[in-house]
Amino acid sequence: MKSTSETGHAKNVANFQDLIEFVTTYGTNYNPSKESLKLPQLITQKTSAETTLTDVITKNTEYNNKVNERVSAFSGLKSLSTRLINALQTTDATKQTIDDAKTYNRKLQGKKAISTQIPPDTNTPAPNTISTSQQSYDQLIQHFIGLKSVLEAEPSYTPNETDLQIASLDTKISDLTSKNTAVSTAYANVSNSRISRNKVLYTDPTSLVETANEVKKYIKSVFGVTSPEYAQVKGIEFTKPRI
Repeated sequence: MKSTSETGHAKNVANFQDLIEFVTTYGTNYNPSKESLKLPQLITQKTSAETTLTDVITKNTEYNNKVNERVSAFSGLKSLSTRLINALQTTDATKQTIDDAKTYNRKLQGKKAISTQIPPDTNTPAPNTISTSQQSYDQLIQHFIGLKSVLEAEPSYTPNETDLQIASLDTKISDLTSKNTAVSTAYANVSNSRISRNKVLYTDPTSLVETANEVKKYIKSVFGVTSPEYAQVKGIEFTKPRI
């Protein structure tokens, strides 16, 4: 689904409320035998639909926040990697060791700078890449682990700068891994939330849209196709987006 359809879900719920308002004014003349079409059940269904809409918004906000946190965590990785190479070059490390470290750094640098853009359509997963070179976040973590392993194996690599020390690099790796995983978890949560919303609004046999159409049919059967009552509700639209 396109993100632009999000307003369509809210419109369906709002229209369902309009339908309830008309049903309420009919009083005892509105007396369906089907339990799901009775007024109390309609009110309950509308409340349930509103709850699912709110849950999607909440989960989507959490997802966007996790994407932002991941972008922030990875934003300084390339410059940090360059500093690590510079620090290694001031040690007694062999040319081969330095070349090994540079290989990992080249993989980390990619071709273009990190993009800080959040995907405009949050109905799809956050991109697992941060540049046009298609570097995945998982791969960047692995490249950084590789660079750290080269530094860790070099006895003369003992920088005084705290953020360049091996312990700090281990902490950085843990943070990157955690934030990368958090994005995946948040996306799974919002995806599941949308599935639940779609069931309540569209796909279940007793979904909001199905119920609304049945209510309109019942009103037509009771009051007649040319009745003012049916004229009130027949134009209330309920749409099913592509799911």
